[in-house]
Amino acid sequence: MNSSFAPSTVASESVVRSFMGRTYSWMTAGLALTAIIAFLTTSNPDALLWARQYAFLLIIAQFGVVMFLSFAIQRVNSLVAGVLFMVYAALTGLTFSLILLRYTQSDVTAAFATSAVTFGAMSAYGYFTKRNLSAMGSFMMYALIGLVVAMIVNIFLASGPLSLIISIVGVVLFAALTAYDTNRLRQMALTGLTGEAAEKGAIYGALQLYLDFINMFLFLLQLFGGGRRS
Repeated sequence: MNSSFAPSTVASESVVRSFMGRTYSWMTAGLALTAIIAFLTTSNPDALLWARQYAFLLIIAQFGVVMFLSFAIQRVNSLVAGVLFMVYAALTGLTFSLILLRYTQSDVTAAFATSAVTFGAMSAYGYFTKRNLSAMGSFMMYALIGLVVAMIVNIFLASGPLSLIISIVGVVLFAALTAYDTNRLRQMALTGLTGEAAEKGAIYGALQLYLDFINMFLFLLQLFGGGRRS
């Protein structure tokens, strides 16, 4: 998170808890909307057909919204930021409907439960640890770039063993990013966030944690894909 969100005063623990509570509330709302949209789409043949026809445009729209929100967060008000975050969550639900059809309900349930427990544990570690995890930032960035490169390479190789390695690394990386992002948000809140800046910071923080959870879930879903439908 850009440090320009933070005033110079030192916040009390109650202010930090309030900020993190808003962040988790936004994240939960986003995940709930994604799940609802995905369920409704998979339950409606016409909606599912529409999602399939416009899948590429939906992915482009997702990318555009998340990039705009990431770079314009300081130039828009909290209402616009909140709407954009929920739009992104809804678009993700539409694309998820196509992904989830490839897996059985037990795969999805196992992946979600594992994601929830892992996310909770790593986020708690990031929040309560006395260490400042900001030094991990550069390593996380390089690891994420390496993961993306490996995924692109495997599109052409279609290697089963490499796919397994990518999934395992992806789960570990996004679990670590959960702790890192939570710790970073806490450190930011400790500098003293109030009013509009706090709300925008909470929305942007929710986006970061939402992406951590969603990506961890997708990689776990691949690992639990023994029940994948043909």
